[in-house]
Amino acid sequence: MRALLILLLTATLARAEGEQAGEFDYYVLSLSWSPTWCALEGEARHSPQCDRALGWVLHGLWPQNTRGYPSYCATTARPPSRAETAAMADIMGTQGAAWYQWKKHGVCAGLSARDYFALARRAFAAVNRPEALRRLDDPVTLPAKLVEEAFLQANPGWEPDMLTITCEAGRIQEARLCLSKALEPVPCGQDVVKDCHLPNALLDPVR
Repeated sequence: MRALLILLLTATLARAEGEQAGEFDYYVLSLSWSPTWCALEGEARHSPQCDRALGWVLHGLWPQNTRGYPSYCATTARPPSRAETAAMADIMGTQGAAWYQWKKHGVCAGLSARDYFALARRAFAAVNRPEALRRLDDPVTLPAKLVEEAFLQANPGWEPDMLTITCEAGRIQEARLCLSKALEPVPCGQDVVKDCHLPNALLDPVR
């Protein structure tokens, strides 16, 4: 019984829903490797994202707490217009992705949709995405640690505890950077760190 209570408490701490907008500690900027998402999900959905030659795309800018994260927060901000979500497709892959990120995470930032998307775009633009990862002619396998090192080299001032590289189904999946509310890199909380330690993670090229 005690173990069950601990499990339920842990799940509650990991993700809260319906919290007050604007009450969080820092952001997680999540960049998704588009070829991985397309191989595992997008192509089966016939997503238009997979018809484009995209590498790192903006998965989301997520309000995060020291422990856990808020989602689907209570807010008085109006939903984004179709034009506002469509305008994010260039860095988020599709209009639908922008809408979903606002609905789940953006509402927790305590900003208008317009300001939230502008902030997310600014955070994305500030990241130097490693050029070496864009020069692949064929799929390669490599230690996931090399992807982290490439980001650190491309972004002087970042420290290893500010970034985590994740994998899914043996593939490089995402790069997640922790940022202050002023968009300065900060150390990640322990529940954000999900470092992939695969020595032979698959990285598909951008086509």
